[in-house]
Amino acid sequence: MYGNIYKLCCNTKVKFVSSSRINFQRQYHSDNVFGFNRKTEKRFQVSKEIQNIRCKESNFYRLVSAYRQHGHKYSQVNPVALQKPCGTFPELEINRYGFRDDDLVQFKGIINSPQHEGTVKEAVTFLNNVYCNTIAAEYVYLENEEEIEWLNGQLEQLPQTNLDATEKISIACKLLKSQNFDYFMAKKFASVKRYGGEGAESLMVFFAELLKLSARDSMEQIVLAMNHRGRLNLLTGLLNHPPVELFSKLKGNPHFPSHYKATGDVISHSISSTDIIYDNNSVHVTMVYNPSHLEAQNSVSMGKTRAKQMMSKDGDYGNLRWSQKVLNVQVHGDAAISAQGINQECLGLSHTPHFEIGGGIHLIVNNQVGFTTPAERGRSSRYCTDIAKIISAPVIHVNGDHPEDVLKVTRLAFQYQRKFRKEIFIDLNCYRQRGHNELDDPSLTNPALYSIIRNKQTVPDSYARMLLENNIVTEEELKDVLEKHETWLNEELKAADNYKPMDTFFKKNWEGMTQPKEVIATWDTGIDTDLMTLVGNKSVEFPETFSIHPTLLKTHVKNRKNKITEGINIDWASAETLALGSLLFEGYNVRISGQDVGRGTFSHRHVMLVDQNHNNIHIPLNNIHPNQKGFLEVANSILSEEAVLGFEYGMSIEDPRNLIIWEAQFGDFFNGAQIIFDTFIGSSEAKWLWQSGLTVLLPHGYDGAGPEHSSCRLERFLQMTDSNENKVDGDNINMQVCQASTPAQYFHLLRRQMVRNYRKPLIIATPKILLRHPACVSDFVDMIPGTFFKTVIGDTTVDPSKVRKILITSGKHYYSLLEKRGSLGIKDTAIITIESLCPFPALELREEITKYPKARVMVWSQEEPQNMGAWSFVKPRFENLIGMKLIYTGRDVLPTPAVGIGKLHQEQAESVINRPFLI
Repeated sequence: MYGNIYKLCCNTKVKFVSSSRINFQRQYHSDNVFGFNRKTEKRFQVSKEIQNIRCKESNFYRLVSAYRQHGHKYSQVNPVALQKPCGTFPELEINRYGFRDDDLVQFKGIINSPQHEGTVKEAVTFLNNVYCNTIAAEYVYLENEEEIEWLNGQLEQLPQTNLDATEKISIACKLLKSQNFDYFMAKKFASVKRYGGEGAESLMVFFAELLKLSARDSMEQIVLAMNHRGRLNLLTGLLNHPPVELFSKLKGNPHFPSHYKATGDVISHSISSTDIIYDNNSVHVTMVYNPSHLEAQNSVSMGKTRAKQMMSKDGDYGNLRWSQKVLNVQVHGDAAISAQGINQECLGLSHTPHFEIGGGIHLIVNNQVGFTTPAERGRSSRYCTDIAKIISAPVIHVNGDHPEDVLKVTRLAFQYQRKFRKEIFIDLNCYRQRGHNELDDPSLTNPALYSIIRNKQTVPDSYARMLLENNIVTEEELKDVLEKHETWLNEELKAADNYKPMDTFFKKNWEGMTQPKEVIATWDTGIDTDLMTLVGNKSVEFPETFSIHPTLLKTHVKNRKNKITEGINIDWASAETLALGSLLFEGYNVRISGQDVGRGTFSHRHVMLVDQNHNNIHIPLNNIHPNQKGFLEVANSILSEEAVLGFEYGMSIEDPRNLIIWEAQFGDFFNGAQIIFDTFIGSSEAKWLWQSGLTVLLPHGYDGAGPEHSSCRLERFLQMTDSNENKVDGDNINMQVCQASTPAQYFHLLRRQMVRNYRKPLIIATPKILLRHPACVSDFVDMIPGTFFKTVIGDTTVDPSKVRKILITSGKHYYSLLEKRGSLGIKDTAIITIESLCPFPALELREEITKYPKARVMVWSQEEPQNMGAWSFVKPRFENLIGMKLIYTGRDVLPTPAVGIGKLHQEQAESVINRPFLI
C-alpha cells in the first residue's frame, strides 16, 4: 500500500536553507530545524542628542546612575523590617558628584521627569521617590541597552501614575474577599493546614491585573505553576474553582468519580483549568499540579507551555519570532527560590534552543522566612531573587502593604515581558500572618518578627481604611461585599454534603483516551515493509550541498542503506529510526531530549546530522514525505536531569499524540531527577488522573565502566510500581518497566506507546554493548503487520523434551548466557528472557515454562548484585504466581552497583555467566 508513496518520496528533493545568512560564531542550529526559530536582536542606540546631553551633564548622569544601581539598597520595600535603612547613603551623596542642593541641572535626556530642568535637590527628591520608596528595582546589569533605557522610563513614570476610584475599589474588594476566605476556613476547618494568603493578600491584585492584561492582549493560554501559599485563595477567588469541591474534600470525600482508579491528593495541591473573560476577551488559565517538593512544578509548567506552543504552531513551531499565544507564569516562595537547585536549572534552560518558551513572569511571595528559618539564614545573597541575574533578568521589589504599587509593577512586568520576551521577576515583600501552616506557632523561633506582625493592621483592613478616609468607598458598600461573599461560602459549604465530583477527565486533547483495564492486551504495532524501506532510506538522506562527516558516510549511511535494502540484520539504532519515522509518517510528533541525544551517548543514533563546513543541522526524518504531518524535534539539552525531565513530563501531559522521549546519558544519571520520578511520573495518574506517555531511556549494562556508569537501578523503578506480587498484573499498573533484548522488541515498545488508547510512563533499560552486537539484530519480518511486543521470549533453539533446567533473565545478559551455553555444548538448559518486568507477565511466563515438561530447576540469572536489579521483584511474583522455587545467580550483594577494580570486574563477569550452568 505504500509503494506509490515510496516512489514519490524517493523522487523528492530535500530543500535546505543556504548557510550564507548565518553567523557561524557560536551558531549551532540552522534556521529551518523543527522547533527552533533563530532570534536576531535588533540594534539599539541612544540618540546622539541624548548622548550629548549626558556628556555635558556627566556628573549628574553619574548621580542618576548611582540611584538606578544602588537605590534598592535604601528602599522601603520590606513591610516587616526589623531595621529600617537609616543614616547616610554614600553612593547617593550629592557631594560625591560635586553638587550642592541648589545647583541647576538638565533633566531632559537623563531622568524621565515632566520638568526639563531643575535643582539637584528636586532631582534627588524625584529619584528617592522612584528608587528608594516602596518600589525598588535591579536592572542595570542587563546586557541589552534598550531594556535598560526602557526600564528607566517606565520606573520613573510609575509614581506619576494614579489609579481611578473604580480600580481602587476593585483592589479593596479582592483583598477583603481573600482575607474573608481565610477567616471562613479558620472557623469552619480549624485543624486544616491550608497555607492561607494572610499577609500576602496583594498577590490577588497581581493576578487580577495579570489576567486582565493577558485577555486584553489577545493571549490565548496562561500556564501557571504555584506553590502552596495563597493557592486556595487564588483558586476560589479568581480561577473559578468551586469552593464546594474543596469543602467536600475536606469532609473526607473523594474528588474523582468513583469509576476511576485514583488515590487523590491534599487540597493545597488543587488546580484549576478555566477561561477568564475580561471585556469580551478570553484567556484560558491552566494551573499545573504541584507536589510538596517545592519548585518542582516549575519545569513541568515550562514543558506544558512549550507543548501548547507546539500544538498551536506558536513561537518556535510557527512563522513568528516569538510566542504570541501562550504565557508561562511561576509563583515562588522566597526560601525555595534561593535554595532549590531546580530553579537554577530551569533558568539555565530558559534561553536554550528547543526549551525556550519566550520568557515568563515570576512572582516571589516573599514571606521573609522559610518554614522557621529567617531570611538572613536562608541564603547567602542579599535578595532571594538574585538568581535572576544569571540570565540577565530584571527584578522589581515591591512592598506588599501597598497594593496599588503591586498593580503598577504588574503592569510594568507584563509590558516588559511582551516587549522583550524575557523573564522578569517581581519580589512581593509580604509576611505570613501565621506560621508555616495554620497550626504552627512562629513566635517560638521568630519572636521579634512576629511581634511586628501581630501589632500590624492587616493589608486588606489598612487599604480599606485608607479608601474610607478618602471617601472613595463607604462602609456600607464594603460590608455588602463581605456579606455576599460570606453567604456564598456558606452556601457552598452546605452543598458539600451532597456534592458529586464532576467527570472532567479525558476531555479536549485527551478525548478517546481512558484508563486501561486489569488485563494485559496485545497491540499490533507492525508496519508495512514498504514503509520500513521508505523510512530507512529517508533516514540517511541529506542535501547535495551538505557536507557529511566521512566516518558517518561510511559507517552509518552506507551500512543502513544496505541493511534496509536486504531487510535483515536491523540494528538497534535502525529499529529505533523505523519506529520513530513510522510514527511521524502517521502524523504523531516525536521529541527526543537529553544530553547529546541527536548523536547518542554511544555515537549510534545520528538522527541529527551536522554539516562539517557550516555547522548546519539536517534532520532526515523530517523529510520523509512532502505532505508530512508529524515531525521530530531533537532537543539536545543542558547538563541537567531534574529540570529537563520535568520539562519533558510537562510536554507529555499536554497532548497524547506527542511521543516524548527523555534519554539519560548513562542510566544511573536519572537519580538527579528522582523528585520528578517520585512526585510526577510514577504517581501523577493516581494522584491527579494525569496520564503521561513519557518514555525514559536509561542505558544499562555491566561492561567495566565502574560504579556510576553501569546500572540504571532497575530495582528502584520496580519498587515505585504498584505491581502486586500476589496477583496477576494488568495494563492498569502505574508505570511500565521493560528491558527489551532485540531491536524489534524496542521498535514495538516505542510504537505501542502511541497506538494504545491510554498513556503510561515507560522506563526502558536500554543497552550499550548490544548497540553494535552482531547477534543483537532483527529482520523486517519481526516488524511487519501482525507482530507485537512480546512480554516473554522463549527459547526456540533447544529440544523442549530434553530441557531439565530453565535460566530466566532479562536484557543484555541473555547474550552472554547464550554464548556461554554454546561454548559449553549444553543441550538441557533453556534460556527465557522477560522483556516486560512490570507489568509482570506471569501468565505468559507460565505458558512458556509449560513447554518444558521435564524442567525442574528454575534459575534467575542477572548481572547486577543480589540486592539490586530485578531479583527482589521477580522472585516473589514468580514463586507466588507460578508456584515454583526460583534460584538466584548473579553478583553477591554490594554497596555500589559495580566495582571499580578492573581485575575484580573480570572475575565477577566470568562468575555470573558460569554459575548458572553449574547449578
